[in-house]
Amino acid sequence: MGTKATRLNQKQIENAKPKEKDYVLSDGDGLQLRIRKNGSRLWNFNYRHPITKKRINMGLGTFPELPLAQARKYTMSARSLVAQGIDPKEFREQQKIDKQNQNEHTLINVSSEWFKLKKDTISPDYAEDMWRSLEIHIFPHIANKAISKITAPIVITTLRPIEAKGNLETVKRLAQRLNEIMNYAVNCGLIFSNPLSGIKAAFKKPNKKNMPSILPNGLPELMNAIANANIKRTTRCLIEWQLHTMTRPCEAAGARWDEIDLNQKVWTIPAERMKKKREHRIPLTDHTVALLEVMKPISQQREFVFPSDRSPLKPYNNQTANMALRRMGFEKRLVSHGLRSLASTTLNEQGFDSDLIEAALAHVDRNQVRSAYNRTDYLERRIPMMVWWSEHIIKASLGSLSITGSKQLNIL
Repeated sequence: MGTKATRLNQKQIENAKPKEKDYVLSDGDGLQLRIRKNGSRLWNFNYRHPITKKRINMGLGTFPELPLAQARKYTMSARSLVAQGIDPKEFREQQKIDKQNQNEHTLINVSSEWFKLKKDTISPDYAEDMWRSLEIHIFPHIANKAISKITAPIVITTLRPIEAKGNLETVKRLAQRLNEIMNYAVNCGLIFSNPLSGIKAAFKKPNKKNMPSILPNGLPELMNAIANANIKRTTRCLIEWQLHTMTRPCEAAGARWDEIDLNQKVWTIPAERMKKKREHRIPLTDHTVALLEVMKPISQQREFVFPSDRSPLKPYNNQTANMALRRMGFEKRLVSHGLRSLASTTLNEQGFDSDLIEAALAHVDRNQVRSAYNRTDYLERRIPMMVWWSEHIIKASLGSLSITGSKQLNIL
């Protein structure tokens, strides 16, 4: 039967003097105090690796900074790990890495890295909206939480107040965006799996709503309202420009003079400004060219066709048209994005080729194989359709209400 190791006491440790060579005082259970020849006193835990069985020294700290009682506690914890087949030295190093990762790989930091990639695949306005939603609803609550510590219950608790307010579409979008961030973290090796993959099941589903839009027979009412509205000339031009060109609000408001070729009568919106990141060409009709002529004295020397009043170096706010439509009495009946629906419905009713209409709206074919092979934008074939649409708008204006032909304008 082996002899039991004699325990060290405080007096022995304090009286231990340096010698010509380092030496060791043993406390039992693998705990050792190494007295260095320079006078320093270091605690070590000496143990056999649970797999390789090699002798290993693991430093615990220095005396007196680490007192005897605490050194013994560390030793017992390390012995417990060895008994479980875990190397305590490797375990400690992994804990340091995990703690460092928790400090570096927080939700806000990982989200920022994800967003650097994401924003290049979407329009600037959509990117701004996406990041802003996280800033408002998510980051104030869990921005500095380690990505590895984020769980479904934590996120669900964060989103519940938004659901309670009835903002179900916001909840849906935030859940989608957080899932993208977590999938990014998985792909970067920061976490093993995405714990948020099923959180949408915890919330009510939003009712799908189309953008409010009027029926084709409401076009004369719209044109009459635009003609008689107490709005600025630039605002009126922007609304009519968007209506004629069938573009999205951000695409119309951000139109640049260098995108427009008046000789070829084509407006080319670069891919980075488009929702689907594809260049979009739009045939210009006589009426859309006339709108540009109205804008020339206002903005020809500027970068943007529709410059902001307060900041002329920036484009018009893409919500300006919406605000104007609300003041005209179209609240809940029509938004500026709904002008595209009005155009699409009218052209489909008139029997125009659906491929041409979809091309005019810059929609990407949902059939991925067909979309990959069919790269044409039908520009030449779209010209007669766009001319017809512009003429139809003018007829709905009774020939005198459009800004390009009106003699009695009520414009500021």
